[in-house]
Amino acid sequence: MNTFEIEDKLKELCNNIDKSSFIYDLLLLYDQPKASITRLQKGNLNLAKIEGEVDWKKKLYFKAFPKSNVDLHVAITNIKSQIKHDERFVIVTDFINILANDTKTGENLESPIKELYKHYDFFLPWAGIEKTEHKSENPADIKAARKMAKLFDEIKADNPDFANYDEEKRHDLNIFLTRLLFCFFAECTGIFSQKQFTNALDSETKDDGSDLNVFFERLYSVLDMPTSKRREIPDWLNAFPYVNGKLFTKKIHIPHFTARSRAAIIAGGELDWSTINPDILGSMFQAVILVEQRADLGQHYTSVPNIMKVIEPLFLNDLKKEFELAKEYKDEHESNKKLDELLVRISKIKIFDPACGSGNFLIIAYKELCRLEMEIIKASDSLAMSNIKLENFYGIEIDDFACEISQLSLYLAEHQMNMEFKSMFGRTNPTLPLQKAGNIVRANATRINWNEICPKSNVDEVYLLGNPPYKGARKQTPEHKADVKYVFENIIDGYSELDYITCWFYLGAIYCKNSKARLAFVTTNSICQGEQVGIFWPTVFSMNIEIGFSYASFKWKNNAQHNAGVTVIIIGLRNNSEDEKNFYMSEKILSAKNINAYNTPGENLIVKSRRKTISQIPAMSFGSMPNDGGYLLLNNEEYISLTKKNENLFPFIKKCIGGKEFINSIPRFCFWITENNIKIAMNHEEINDRVKKVKMYRLNSKREATRKLSSVPYRFGEVRYKNSQSIIIPATSSENRNYIPIDFLEPDTVITNSANAIYDAEPWLFAILTSRMHMVWMRTVAGRLKTDYRYSAELVYNTFPVPCLKEEQKDALLQCTMRILSERENYYGKTLAYLYNPDTMPESLLQAHKDNDYAVEQCYRTKPFESDEERLEYLFKLYEQMTKAEQLKNTLFDNGKKKRR
Repeated sequence: MNTFEIEDKLKELCNNIDKSSFIYDLLLLYDQPKASITRLQKGNLNLAKIEGEVDWKKKLYFKAFPKSNVDLHVAITNIKSQIKHDERFVIVTDFINILANDTKTGENLESPIKELYKHYDFFLPWAGIEKTEHKSENPADIKAARKMAKLFDEIKADNPDFANYDEEKRHDLNIFLTRLLFCFFAECTGIFSQKQFTNALDSETKDDGSDLNVFFERLYSVLDMPTSKRREIPDWLNAFPYVNGKLFTKKIHIPHFTARSRAAIIAGGELDWSTINPDILGSMFQAVILVEQRADLGQHYTSVPNIMKVIEPLFLNDLKKEFELAKEYKDEHESNKKLDELLVRISKIKIFDPACGSGNFLIIAYKELCRLEMEIIKASDSLAMSNIKLENFYGIEIDDFACEISQLSLYLAEHQMNMEFKSMFGRTNPTLPLQKAGNIVRANATRINWNEICPKSNVDEVYLLGNPPYKGARKQTPEHKADVKYVFENIIDGYSELDYITCWFYLGAIYCKNSKARLAFVTTNSICQGEQVGIFWPTVFSMNIEIGFSYASFKWKNNAQHNAGVTVIIIGLRNNSEDEKNFYMSEKILSAKNINAYNTPGENLIVKSRRKTISQIPAMSFGSMPNDGGYLLLNNEEYISLTKKNENLFPFIKKCIGGKEFINSIPRFCFWITENNIKIAMNHEEINDRVKKVKMYRLNSKREATRKLSSVPYRFGEVRYKNSQSIIIPATSSENRNYIPIDFLEPDTVITNSANAIYDAEPWLFAILTSRMHMVWMRTVAGRLKTDYRYSAELVYNTFPVPCLKEEQKDALLQCTMRILSERENYYGKTLAYLYNPDTMPESLLQAHKDNDYAVEQCYRTKPFESDEERLEYLFKLYEQMTKAEQLKNTLFDNGKKKRR
């Protein structure tokens, strides 16, 4: 049973609960052997001897409570402390609510039992589907970020000139907070004496905070001063070590403080900063800097689990695999030799983030390599010291402060790793005075030669990674557009339609070409959708570059103060290779022969616009374009007013609908005049006046084509209307909708050019076009208008592969069409915008669409699809087959014409 079937069946189970068989029915849904369930039900496999309890070794411990007055939280806690047989899940329920614990991952589930189907994925391990696991967030990071944000709020209140629009002072305030963070970290990790900074501040300054700025000025001066040059300094100040690294060199404006802000600093010192990840600096930076400034500079703070999604498949999994293989050698000498070779390999690896922001990716990559190095040294029982150098970590960042942040973060990460090394082996390298950190360069990454920043030979092992700025074509500033032009001019036609991030993928591909370098960037999925695919990816693939691994779309979230998730993918590029390619989905990892430019397992192909449909379906056209200055169009009030005064106008008026009017049920009308009735129509003053205004509007146009239309001012500029039933599809639709709203229209309605029209369409086509199969195709190949989908006949409808349908299949689809339309009628008065909003869509209408999805998919194949990625892979194969068949047919036809000649 696939996951979609599990969800549907679980929903059915939850709506029809049989208390006596519930747990057995639940297990059967997840493909547990029926014979085993029967034995469990009879008691043969049940290790529990109390009625209402089920204990299945390594599977679950279940207990039901007949009364609802039991505290389920207490019950599940007691059971968890008593289980003895490696039960994977502990479940308790009173059949009103259900609680469950995954003993392997530690995850908890709490839900009304009627809504358990919403969490169907929780029990997927029963079906052999493990969720991809990543390291969880560190709660100390979140707490520290909140502390720093609160402190910043206090300082802002004390210093309005810092917090408003004084750019220099706001910049200095960020530097001040960074230095403060270093001091907190230093006094908790052995760089300073234990609580040296907080105790000095508490004892050497007034409670009202009035002299705190002087305290910081003196402290910063001393921290930047070698001990050999210190003269006549108080003992409490002289006790602080020389830091170096130019961390405290720059003179900055120190803010003023009050008792509240002083207390907030002291409270910050109460945290145990030794457990903080240095990438917390990015979170702190995000919490204090202006949102629009940070977004412009691409400084997206990224949580550790998300960074691991990039690092692991890019290089870490491979290193760990080599480590495990080295340990498996039975000959100890040979094993140690392989371990030593791996240590040398790791020490030479270069990590390069060409949009490093505050250094999150570099920091986590450094720490993961250090921890693996420690495991290798431990396994080989070596006396080696760490040989991973910060100088092998490279970055490009356009903002000067972010450069400082990333340098500081690497220093802190190095100290943390030194302490971990010491804890494991009893020896380590000294942290102070700070030496040169990573090679972080302040520059515009689109305007600089990356090989000059991170030099490489053909044998160097270099990994490029990061989260470059996205910026769609419609949201780019003039500076962004100039960068895109600088990178792509005379290289790619149509480059003005590309996202800003394609600059990084292209420059990264050039950097990796003919070398051992590989890259993986986080990106919005727009670079693998719509028109950008055909514009951008052929140039990349022409360099013998391929997608080595990728992630399907997922929410990219972090633990920053203002956590905003965005839907992204991860694309990994490398030189063409026979190595395996992995496609990561939320529930599993697929091995693929190839991953194409649409981020789908399958052959490389580009879906190109075409004028005729590839399938045996009716033609689609744009709606009719008025090009009239608005004089032929009527809103509802105008229509009522005019026809009330003159009923003879009715024969010259039709309903008129575009995408916006259709989705939002806005009444609209238009004058529809033809050559056959123009003379009669012009006898009406209302029409005559409007036609004259259309004529003047068109004559005054700068476009010659529009001026020519002044000869027929009584009709629309482009007429595609047919006096027949039609299907309307809006030209743009929200990305949030699961289905684009479409409908049948009566012959008396004119569809305008903000929508697409299919005339003389049979009802079964409605079912095809509103199906999940079609929506998956549309989301992948359609263009975008801002974030909305832009539906076009040439790129979406004409390219969509529809199999040849049997009459019984068309009949089944007809029934689905009628049911969807019938369900809509049950909500008379509700707009399609309401009915197709995922938050307000009626359950019965959604179910009608799901049934339609199943019926449509049965027309493609009998085996159900398990994911949208699988649907898309199937559609691409079918598209490829149909285009090849079409090409063959055209070739045979051309050859036949030549022979006849």
